[in-house]
Order: sequence, then C-alpha cells, then structure tokens
Amino acid sequence: MTDKPALTLYLAEPRGFCAGVVRAIEIVELAIEKWGAPVYVRHEIVHNQHVVDELRAKGAVFVEELDDCPTDRPVVFSAHGVPKAVPAEAERRNLIYVDATCPLVSKVHLEAERHFRNGLQTVMIGHSGHPETVGTMGQLPSGEVILVETVVDVGRIMPRDPDRVAYITQTTLSVDDTADIVAALAARFPKIIGPQKKDICYATTNRQAAVKAMAPLIEALLVVGAPNSSNSKRLVEVGSAAGCPYAMLVQTAADIDWRSIEGAKTVGLTAGASAPEVLVDQVIAAFRERYDVTTEQVVTAEENVSFKVPRVLREAS
Repeated sequence: MTDKPALTLYLAEPRGFCAGVVRAIEIVELAIEKWGAPVYVRHEIVHNQHVVDELRAKGAVFVEELDDCPTDRPVVFSAHGVPKAVPAEAERRNLIYVDATCPLVSKVHLEAERHFRNGLQTVMIGHSGHPETVGTMGQLPSGEVILVETVVDVGRIMPRDPDRVAYITQTTLSVDDTADIVAALAARFPKIIGPQKKDICYATTNRQAAVKAMAPLIEALLVVGAPNSSNSKRLVEVGSAAGCPYAMLVQTAADIDWRSIEGAKTVGLTAGASAPEVLVDQVIAAFRERYDVTTEQVVTAEENVSFKVPRVLREAS
C-alpha cells in the first residue's frame, strides 16, 4: 500500500526530438570531432537550454552573429536556417561553415525561390522575429516576402499584384491556426498558389495530433520545452484549444507548478521537437515522488524519418 494519491500519466507518442533536431546536434558534435574545439554556432543550434549546455560543455561556442566568430575556426548555422546574406558573408571572410538548416526548412526556402523566379510575390505565414522566419524571408530580396501572423493581417496586406501571389509557412506553426489563415488568403486572393505539400513539418503535425488525442483524457497538460521554442509553445495552445483545463510549458521538472495540478487524477505529458527525452524522464520521476503513478501511452503516429549530415562531415578528417 502507498499513501501517495493515484495519478495516471498519459504520455504522448510521438514526442520530443525530430529528425531535423537530431541531425543538427549531430552536425555540431561531428564538427567538434573533425576540427576540434572550439566550434562556433550561430544562434542556438536548436531552442533548448539543456541541449545548448551539453554542446557548450563539448566545445561549442554560441554566438548571435558571424561578427563574433574568428576567421580561423569553423562555424555551424542553426537548424532554423539563415538569410542568404549569412553564408555569403562567411564565404567573403573565408570561414569554414556547415549549414545545419533542417531539410524541411530548406524545402520552404526552395519554394520561395521558385515563386520569385516565376514572378510571384510571396506571403509568409510565420512569427515575426523567429529565426526560421528571418532566415526564410532572407532568401529573397527585400519586399519580395510579406509576413502575416494572423487572419487579421491577411486583410491588411497590399501585394503589388493580387493575382500574382503565393504563400509559404513556417514549419512549426499551429496546424489549425494556419488553416484559418490559408483560408483567409484564398478568399482574398483566389489565384494564390500554395505548396504542393504543407510546409508545416511532419513532427509539428504529429505532436499536435497526439495532444489533441490526449486532451479528452486529461485534466492537465505539461509540455516539456523552451520558452523560445515555437513548436513547444504551439503544443500548449493546441492543448488549451482542445479542451485541457490547464496546459503549461515547463523547461524542466523544477518548473512544474504542483499547486496548479493539485487534485488532478489524469495528466498528459509531451515534449517539443527540440526537447530531449532525459527531461521527460525527469518530469516522470518528479511525478513518481509525489504520486502513485500509472503510465499510459497515447500513440497517434510512428516516426522513422532521418536526415543525412552534410558530406563535409561524412568525409574523413
């Protein structure tokens, strides 16, 4: 017998690392292996402090701009992607650089370039200031990409030719919110051209679907992720929209507000695409200290995606 209250912990599957994040971390580790420390990384390689701290301990130095990188050390560009001006500047300075941009973000970059070549102005659905949005908009000349964040924004934009527009999206958005914005764009610009396949990536879509499936079963939802992680924040929003009475983002087990879930008998747990499983394990352990925990998996998809690292890192030193 135990005097701990009973609690069922529903674990979302899939959760945590996506293929783009695994590849980006591997790129930094292989770069340190190949060239030795330090290896500079422009921006957080992925948005998770635990990951950044582990790589820093191995010899990565995180900076915000190329100006902070010496010319005699390699630099890695983050998984979020960078404007075209960044590799151009790296080449001008004769820097060794490795691009860890997620291939699914690169796909959106190529779409934007194709629209530009076809004489279309591009509308990007994304979050202002997010590195992925900055990087994607920076693939084209100034003024060629118009950013919208909400349905209201759609009514305000003034493309130069309403019949010659296309749209792309950030890969980590809310699937439902984006669908509403796409519908508004299609209503205002009937000839707008969209991607052949949705730009929101498989990992974002799958993690949101798992939260939706879990929502009717739980009284509270915890999302393990960083406050600057777009896909993690979207999971909290999706949980709330799906009816979770309480949905909270936590970076680590130490961030759990136990008073807010006091009395709950069912809690859902998931993790954003840049959150390592070790942080989920710590949250589960924290629940086991306080509750008599039964775990249940909520499986909505199986993922077997993987991406190769750049050839320069596959070659022998």
